[in-house]
Order: sequence, then structure tokens, then C-alpha cells
Amino acid sequence: MSEEEQKFERGSSLSIFGSDRKEDFMALLFALVIAFGVYISY
Repeated sequence: MSEEEQKFERGSSLSIFGSDRKEDFMALLFALVIAFGVYISY
């Protein structure tokens, strides 16, 4: 197996953000907003 085949591809070409760190932060923020909305509504 060569190095190319072992590399794990995250599928960053489908991402709307340039960096994975920014994408992860936005996902976390989005999840917190949803959780807060659910907490307020009940």
C-alpha cells in the first residue's frame, strides 16, 4: 500500500469553509444554538 491510499480523506471539497477548524467551530456553535432553543421552549 502506498502513502496515497492510506491517507484519510475528510471530503473537504464538499465543505463551504476553507479550514476544518472553522467548520468544526461553526458546527459546534450551530449545535449549541439548537440545544439552547430546545431548552428555552420546554
